[in-house]
Amino acid sequence: MPTPKNTVCIWYDREAEAAARFYASVFPDSAVTSVSRAPADYPSGKAGDVLVVGFTVCGIPCIGLNGGPIFPHTEAFSFQIATDTQEETDRYWNALVGNGGAESECGWCKDRWGVNWQITPRTLTEALAAGGAEAARAFAAMMTMKKIDHAAIDAARRG
Repeated sequence: MPTPKNTVCIWYDREAEAAARFYASVFPDSAVTSVSRAPADYPSGKAGDVLVVGFTVCGIPCIGLNGGPIFPHTEAFSFQIATDTQEETDRYWNALVGNGGAESECGWCKDRWGVNWQITPRTLTEALAAGGAEAARAFAAMMTMKKIDHAAIDAARRG
C-alpha cells in the first residue's frame, strides 16, 4: 500500500499500538496497518520497542509515534466523529470514556491516552449550519451537555 500524501501523526508516550488497536476495535473503517520497531535506542526507548504504528480511524490515515512523555495531548487536536443516531453516539462515547477516558463538555471526551474526541451528532452540525434562531437554540442546548443528547438537540431545533 502506498504511503498517503497526508497522514495525521499523533504523539504517544509508549502506548501507540494499544491505542491504535483500540480505535480499530471501536470505529468503522479503522485498522492497524503497520507496526515498526526502533532500529536502535532512542531518548524514550530501546532498540526493538514499538516506535511507529500505522492505523486508520474512520478511513483517515494516521501514525502513532511513541515519542515519550515530553509532549502531552491537548484540546488543540481532536478527532471529530459524526454520528447519525443516539445509539451510535452512546457506543462511541461509552467506549472512549468507559476504557479509562474522561468526559468533558459539549460532546468532547478524552480517551485513556489523553487524545481528545468530539462525538458530534449530525443533527447538531446541521442546526449550527442553519444559523439564526435554530442554531442559537441548538447551541444553548449543547452548552448544557457533556455527551450530546440527540432528542434534546432535535427539540431545540424545533423550538
